[in-house]
Amino acid sequence: MLGGLALHALGFAAQQARISILALLLFTWGVLRLAGGRQWGAAAAFPLGFMVFAIPISALDSIGFWLRVWVVDASGAIARGAGIGVLQSGTQLVAPDGAYNYDVAAACSGIRSLTAMTALSLLAGYLNFTSWWRRAVILALCFPLVYIGNVSRILAIIFAAEWGGPKWGDVAHDVMGYGIFAIVLGGALGAIAVLRRFWPEAEEGRGTGARDEGRNSNEDHERTGAHVRVWGVAGVVVAAAAAEMFFLHHLATAPPRGEVGVAVAIGGVDPVELPAFIGTEWMGRRAEITAVEREILPPDTGFSRKTYVALGDPRQQVFLSIVLSGRDRTSIHRPELCLVGQGWTIVEAGDHVFRYPKGNDASFPARLLRVQREVQTAQGKTIVPQLVAYWFVGGDSVESTHWRRLARDAWNRVVHARADRWAYVLMQTDAADGEAAALRRMQAVLDATLPAFQKASLAENPKI
Repeated sequence: MLGGLALHALGFAAQQARISILALLLFTWGVLRLAGGRQWGAAAAFPLGFMVFAIPISALDSIGFWLRVWVVDASGAIARGAGIGVLQSGTQLVAPDGAYNYDVAAACSGIRSLTAMTALSLLAGYLNFTSWWRRAVILALCFPLVYIGNVSRILAIIFAAEWGGPKWGDVAHDVMGYGIFAIVLGGALGAIAVLRRFWPEAEEGRGTGARDEGRNSNEDHERTGAHVRVWGVAGVVVAAAAAEMFFLHHLATAPPRGEVGVAVAIGGVDPVELPAFIGTEWMGRRAEITAVEREILPPDTGFSRKTYVALGDPRQQVFLSIVLSGRDRTSIHRPELCLVGQGWTIVEAGDHVFRYPKGNDASFPARLLRVQREVQTAQGKTIVPQLVAYWFVGGDSVESTHWRRLARDAWNRVVHARADRWAYVLMQTDAADGEAAALRRMQAVLDATLPAFQKASLAENPKI
């Protein structure tokens, strides 16, 4: 219970609600263990541990991206091996004659079924076996089965669309949504039946062991009740919880400490206004903040953004956005979520290093996303590729990924009691003329705008 309280304090200070949820589960187990002894503690371990599946884990989005790519690659290869000349563009599967076009979206990557089927496989193994190796076999089996199930779903869609047109492809899409669960859960239950038939557990030993365990647990609990002052332990825990309550209240109401990641405008909420003109080559047009952004983000979130248009060729545009967090870290989040919500498909992700214009060989890291989406034109449907770069600027560092930023921010909050106002910087430009040209446009805009908002001291010199 004291460990649960300490873990909750850590999660509160780091503003990581998932840590506090784990703390609640640990604390609940401690209460049951104290009240019912070892027997209650042993009985409660699995149900409380199973509740971990109810915690949303955003890291699964990254796993889902790669699962999505693997499913599309395998489905396309099998379809072509079966004589169907399906074309693949990123995560899209297109008929050569344009009769159908399916994009394997994030929701169809298999990550949702993987989470659900992992939980069901773990539960089925726990209820049917007592030996850990048998339970582990059933749990591990769900991973290849989920992959096979999602590949089967995509193949069913392709075959149905090839034979009956897009209408039948849509029908196969809906039906195979349930088919995945039939494949995975059927495979897991089949494996359980095989293990129980050919490698059965000793039922008599299991019963005797359980009775002995129950008898020993009852004896232990009786000894515990006779020798341990349970109410004294409960009093210590209550006192610790009260002390933590006052400490966390003080932490939440204390004046904010920390630094701002970028230069701020008068008033201290928004980042500094971006330049309206970049020499005689680029003009900055104001990009308005949407009502949705204002509504869902905390009120002390700051914004500064412009779309830079090349005066010589208005088709060349670079969107530059700065979102500055307030006291709450939820002001900024993973850019991938916004891009997918706007209809973009992330084809590939990588790293890039941008130069800092006022330093010799100075640079900073950024995350580079290659995205695309399908648009309707007068000539028909066409694929629009774009390049997106983003990075996070703290009081003393520049981080290229969401996870590195979270780790650095949590460290500063817990160890130094410092909550920096992080800035999330994003650039986006068309990549129809090639990635090299798109990166040159981004760097040209940064050469003129970066000194206006990002501290030169945060640049890194690889020679040092």
